[in-house]
Amino acid sequence: MTLSDDERNGVFDIGEELVPVREQEHIGVMTVDFEGLLQTPLRLEEDLTKGCGGMLWPAGMVMAKYLMRQDRDLFRDKTIVELGAGGGLVGLAVALGYRLNQPLHLTDQIPMFSLMQRNIALNNLQDRVKPSIYDWGGPIPEGIPQHPDVILAAECVYFEPAFPLLQQTMKDLIGPNTVCYFCFKKRRRADMNFVKVMKKMFVVEPIEDDPDKPKWSRENLHL
Repeated sequence: MTLSDDERNGVFDIGEELVPVREQEHIGVMTVDFEGLLQTPLRLEEDLTKGCGGMLWPAGMVMAKYLMRQDRDLFRDKTIVELGAGGGLVGLAVALGYRLNQPLHLTDQIPMFSLMQRNIALNNLQDRVKPSIYDWGGPIPEGIPQHPDVILAAECVYFEPAFPLLQQTMKDLIGPNTVCYFCFKKRRRADMNFVKVMKKMFVVEPIEDDPDKPKWSRENLHL
């Protein structure tokens, strides 16, 4: 997938309050503990050689930090799938921070698959986290629960032609008992049109109990 100059400028409009500042040429393995909320720090490799999905994004940081504030038994017996996982920030944080009895599934396209594998191994989570290739709009991959209890989707709203594919995937996966945590940064008008479509398909409720909401709202982030 290639991006126009306007899209690229919007995609890389990253808030420094939410993501640690680092030089692009020095992207490598970093450690994140979400200001002490994660007892075992997450080790995350960033790699832009296969696309911008391989970097750490503000929406992922916001969602992961919010989830780290919840009860550690919240997802104990839940089936969990992350869409557009990139390097796996949110899903791996959940796997480290929660007591899980079910494998957590990271999914993305082929270019991100090896990065997901490396980050799973960096955190010794091979027994708890499974990577899969999932092209939005396509069939649900073998081994992925058809209607998981929980879906994680951070920074999936960035490329307008992919919106219908993402909507179809969410329609395929979300069942009557599924809860989807969804976080994105509004960069253009079409992003809110995506939300309007989602409100016609699902019950959509904004998160109001995050103490960091005043900060990330200023960055045009929505959770």
